[in-house]
Amino acid sequence: MPTVDALITHPVKSLDPMPVESTDLVGGRLRPDREYALQDDDRELVNATREPALHRVRSSYDPDTRTLTVREQGASADAAVSFALDSERGDANAWFSEFLDYPVALVRDAAAGFPDRSWANGPTVISTGTLDAIGDWFDLDRADVRRRFRANVVVDADPFWEDHLWAGEDEAVVFEIDGVEFEGVGCCARCVVPSRDPDTGEAIPDFRERFVERREATLPEWATADRLDHYYQVMALTCVHESQYGERVAVGDELAVVGRRPLED
Repeated sequence: MPTVDALITHPVKSLDPMPVESTDLVGGRLRPDREYALQDDDRELVNATREPALHRVRSSYDPDTRTLTVREQGASADAAVSFALDSERGDANAWFSEFLDYPVALVRDAAAGFPDRSWANGPTVISTGTLDAIGDWFDLDRADVRRRFRANVVVDADPFWEDHLWAGEDEAVVFEIDGVEFEGVGCCARCVVPSRDPDTGEAIPDFRERFVERREATLPEWATADRLDHYYQVMALTCVHESQYGERVAVGDELAVVGRRPLED
């Protein structure tokens, strides 16, 4: 039975990851995943898909004090600056605005966060085998691939095992992590971000084309190809019912597939 190998949160959308040993579910997501995000003057999200410069921001976050520490890639540790986001968010806004050369503001949603898809509010899931397989395709180590694909839950399992966690358009795959229930609702279509070096933003040439070729060639025998809209998809998308909010998951927990149920409209 697969076990949880890592739990990864991203306290500020598109910035650096923060691994946790255990955490609770809030609004379906792992606390404090994507609790903050950057917005421009039009209240549009500023993420790494839109703004490659964000790859060059090194960040860390203290959830107890809600303090964000940032510096530009290549700058010394002494150049890092810290902001207590409850009282110094204006200073943080000024730092990011100067870095990006246009006005942006950090916004917070402690309840729902800032998921990429409102219909898949739960954590994304990928296997260690998948990370290693993709690493082999592009000569990258597991840690690099994990940062590029930004999954929340990494399970210790064979390549593309997470394809067990989603079905067709009309069904959800029900699974549990140490008794906490999740619904697998799809496979994640990828953007340009995984092609880029997570530290510099430099892109691997022909990344999407090479990924598609290898994903198709290595699709597990038990997987059904017609479930995929295209082959630039990897990682299970999930949904969490509000009855599970507040429940905890931890590294080392076992993951068990329970069954299937019709997807709600």
